[in-house]
Amino acid sequence: MAVVGRRNGPGTTNFDMTLAKSLRITESKSLKLRREGFNVFNHAQFYGPASVDGEVNDPHFGDVVSAGPPRLVQLAVKFIF
Repeated sequence: MAVVGRRNGPGTTNFDMTLAKSLRITESKSLKLRREGFNVFNHAQFYGPASVDGEVNDPHFGDVVSAGPPRLVQLAVKFIF
């Protein structure tokens, strides 16, 4: 299991996690299972034109114009023979 924390700017924190398992079926065949999650704690991250530089005199200061991606999960299975 691996957990990685990233900071992209003020108030943005992402935690990514990977779980992996190898299963031996026979002597020459095996199966690898993998589950990856991005932003696993589902922290909301809102972005606006003046949110990063802190320009309080900007008329759009505090407006949310976009958001970061939500929690994403992907699964993978690999058969080795």
